[in-house]
Amino acid sequence: MATLRFRALQDSANRSPVQVDEISDTRSELFGANVFDKRAQKHFMTKEGYKAVRSAIDHGTKIDRMIADQVAASMKTWALSRGATHYTHWFQPLTGTTAEKHDAFFEPIGDGDAIEKFAGGQLVQQEPDASSFPNGGIRNTFEARGYTAWDPTSPAFVIGTTLCIPTIFVSYTGEALDMKTPLLRALQAVDAAATDVCKYFDKNVKKVIATLGWEQEYFLIDSALALARPDLTATGRTLLGHSPAKGQQLDDHYFGSIPERALAYMRDLEIESIQLGIPVKTRHNEVAPNQFELAPLFEEANLAVDHNSLLMDVMEKVASRHNFKVLFHEKPFAGINGSGKHNNWSLATDTGVNLLAPGKTPMSNLQFLTFFINTIKAVYTHADLLRATIASASNDH
Repeated sequence: MATLRFRALQDSANRSPVQVDEISDTRSELFGANVFDKRAQKHFMTKEGYKAVRSAIDHGTKIDRMIADQVAASMKTWALSRGATHYTHWFQPLTGTTAEKHDAFFEPIGDGDAIEKFAGGQLVQQEPDASSFPNGGIRNTFEARGYTAWDPTSPAFVIGTTLCIPTIFVSYTGEALDMKTPLLRALQAVDAAATDVCKYFDKNVKKVIATLGWEQEYFLIDSALALARPDLTATGRTLLGHSPAKGQQLDDHYFGSIPERALAYMRDLEIESIQLGIPVKTRHNEVAPNQFELAPLFEEANLAVDHNSLLMDVMEKVASRHNFKVLFHEKPFAGINGSGKHNNWSLATDTGVNLLAPGKTPMSNLQFLTFFINTIKAVYTHADLLRATIASASNDH
């Protein structure tokens, strides 16, 4: 134990950047390769099924059981072509991370035979045990039943050999047990209210979506050094120690030349992210030593949140390949900057207007001022509610 720290420092100093083999395709050709997006849906689904799914996404219409069976068959065929052997309902319980339970497509049919089976009922709804997830005290521990339900607005994707289907997670009596359900309800409420206001300026507006561009800050620590620190391993932040002789006083790390090992990690991460349809765009050094940032282009808010949850999971997996531990804690080290997750949020109409961008004419500028002023007023009036939604042990640290 006395020499553990010295051995960790030696291991860290002797590391070389992991070789990342760039795929011959351009990033644009690679984008969404492992996502059941519009392109894949058109190729694998029937015309009737495709129209039903697009209508559910764009207008919130229901998908009947017969169409659900068609969609499930198409999704299974696509997933098998991508090497998938299992499927999972991928959801976001109140743990701050994602959750998944893998079921095989494999189905015995007797006489020693088997098939790959995935029907509409398995796509639309599953019943995972909800008793061991946080619930905010709204249900008894012995009430085990919970339901996951397919969210067609966020496309399915394949990671490794698993087809992941984004879903909501609710109790038997309909209470939200996840992060996605309240978000979808909020997006519907904003759409209804904002569309009514937009019609005063343009009667052609039929839908308003919230857009979100997040920025993921993180620290990279050599895995040997991280394992030598029980506090980092257990909590994701330091609980004891002394400030280094040199921190961020000289402002020389921000936007500086990216270290080779970190750059190799970023390249590997970007390849994985692009294939999962995450539109990563920017990478750079952040203010604190060993702190970095990744940022994508903005997307529809629900999809952007799913992509951020997925990205953090991918970041941890890629980090292990590069002998790193990635830290997401808001304040992992005393005396230097913490990691924020900036949210660039706006509203956009289905006619292509950004409602929080100043207009070029008096009328369009009046529309901008209407939404701008009321957004500020809403934040001021409901500051306590907004503050409560982001309260957590790490964020309040």
